Amino acid sequence: MPWINYLGNEDFFSLISNTGGGYSFYKDAKLRRITRYRYNNVPADNGSRCYYLSLMDSDSADAKPVETWSPTFLPCKTPLDSCKCRQGIGYTVFEASKRGIESKLTAFVPLHTNAEINRLDVTNTTNEPAVIDVTGSVEWCLWNAVDDSSNFQRNLSTGEVEIERETDATLLYHKTEFKERRNHYAFYGVNTPVVGFDTSRDEFLGQFNGWDTPQVIAEGKAHDSVAHG
Repeated sequence: MPWINYLGNEDFFSLISNTGGGYSFYKDAKLRRITRYRYNNVPADNGSRCYYLSLMDSDSADAKPVETWSPTFLPCKTPLDSCKCRQGIGYTVFEASKRGIESKLTAFVPLHTNAEINRLDVTNTTNEPAVIDVTGSVEWCLWNAVDDSSNFQRNLSTGEVEIERETDATLLYHKTEFKERRNHYAFYGVNTPVVGFDTSRDEFLGQFNGWDTPQVIAEGKAHDSVAHG
């Protein structure tokens, strides 16, 4: 069974497993669920924070991945040369290596801050240069966790995102909440320039693909999709 750690402060909480699964919420786990989690899903423990490390065949705009893996066991499930998870009080650290590329992912929730912070360090330990494409993703829950899982067809018409692209950072806002009753939002941000994004799950994954084999990752290029409605 997944080994769960609890990250949190006064108002913001995350559950994170040794495989990288789990979810986040703000104040209320049912009514203000931030990321989606399917409790009885097959395969088990998918969801929440996903990262993809792709070794590219070149640094050109049309470069393709030679191989893709995750700094955690999920979602890729690619056999790693080494993998270690360390759960501490209020933080979790994943260390992995593949093809001489070492990664260290640290997840924690700072005090007095309504956010989960993920720090990903990637190190090339070989004697040859390597081009690594890094992609991070989350799947939003439509706030009410029960309604999100039981009345999804109606919820499909309430989805709303906003993209804020700056020269040094990109923010993706998740604003869904039945329009007139909304008084909160969630965001996903990266503190470094990005080459692309996707906010449509169908566009990112592609038809019949799971989180272990997204179409965008296989292509090596984001589609800049904007989900609405």
